[in-house]
Amino acid sequence: MRSMGKLDIAGVVAKVAAGTAVDEASAALGARYRRDHLPAGVTPTAFHQMDPAVLDDPYPSYRELLRGGPVHYNPRRHLWILSHHQHVREAAKSDRVLSSAEGVARSRFSLPMMLTRDRPEHTRMRQLAIPAFTRRALESWQPVIDELAAELVGELAAARGGDAVKQLAVPLPIRVIAHILGIPPEDYARFRLWSDKAVQATDIELRPAALKKSGNVLAGLLRLHSYFHERMAAGRLLESGTVLGRLVDAAEGGDIDPDELFWFAILLLLAGHETTTNLIGGLVHSLAVNPDQYELLRERPDLIPSAVEEQLRFGTPIQGFYRTALQDYEVESATIPRGGRVLLLFAAANRDPRQFTDPDSFVVERNPTSHVSFGYGVHMCLGAQLARMEGQAVLRELVGRAGRIEITGKPVWKPNSTLRGLDELPVRLGVSGPGQRP
Repeated sequence: MRSMGKLDIAGVVAKVAAGTAVDEASAALGARYRRDHLPAGVTPTAFHQMDPAVLDDPYPSYRELLRGGPVHYNPRRHLWILSHHQHVREAAKSDRVLSSAEGVARSRFSLPMMLTRDRPEHTRMRQLAIPAFTRRALESWQPVIDELAAELVGELAAARGGDAVKQLAVPLPIRVIAHILGIPPEDYARFRLWSDKAVQATDIELRPAALKKSGNVLAGLLRLHSYFHERMAAGRLLESGTVLGRLVDAAEGGDIDPDELFWFAILLLLAGHETTTNLIGGLVHSLAVNPDQYELLRERPDLIPSAVEEQLRFGTPIQGFYRTALQDYEVESATIPRGGRVLLLFAAANRDPRQFTDPDSFVVERNPTSHVSFGYGVHMCLGAQLARMEGQAVLRELVGRAGRIEITGKPVWKPNSTLRGLDELPVRLGVSGPGQRP
């Protein structure tokens, strides 16, 4: 096994600077569209994911977009927006035209991982990663997931409630990821701290006010890189039962670039830590504010998988990803020009009334298998089933231990435009007793 190279922070900073320059050029191009006219079929909008009102509650803005035409354009941001389910899904699979190589967050800033690679490099990296998520691998993690869900929900139920985010939604996914990466329990606390810093990469907009957030991301990556370097050099993290060990075992000749392993681990953190935290926190919130749906779930625990799918649709953890048009891209009568920055709004598509009846209602019997919460096409989330397993494990424990879920204080949402989720959710649990339904 080769040793890891030094993390190229200078290269990352250079990409940040280059992304800033491109964004400034895009703003100038946007001004041209303001002066002249919009292409046919395009509707102007002031919508921007990072506006405070949208961060607080994006759904009124999504409804407005969904009532409009197939393509919206924000001239101030020089941003093209797709919100209709059909068009978001088609755009997600049009990866040869709508590129991920300039990053999937607002700024044109990418890290060397599968999420920000196009074919054929994306295909090579995905094939390399697939052995880590085989059915056998997933089944091997099920007992740990069930054990953690039982422990954390049990503690919350024993205390008759608490903060469902900090005591359940946050610790479960990070401990699952730490386990499958082979990180020992004594390192969980600092691993979580560094991970929380690194995950801020999803919400950087390259402007002076974002410098602190950029610094947090770089600091988190440096710490994680150093940790992985030390553990790999010592022969740790690569045991056959770990996710990275499976990648090494499956690699032809047993040789794989250690830095690729590192960036795969970072992708697992970005895609599986914060998103699953948001899924679990959202599940508890949705069931608390829809007590009839929670009661139905307790009566019919066979609906647990459907309830998880409904939460993925209703409270989409990843609100949207960005693409860059490599050539003119047509959507019905509208044309997004080459070089345009395009936002695929997964969360709006999942509330599209053309696709889902009564889309703003949480219905555990719906089983909305056509949602786009895990993306679509070649970039569909590789760890989707892992997230489902964790959500289902939590629900199995909740319906067996809590007769009801009540919110006891104001829920606090994170100010993140890409990964929407709760930061605080104080709840009270009514514990099931003798004679009550499980």
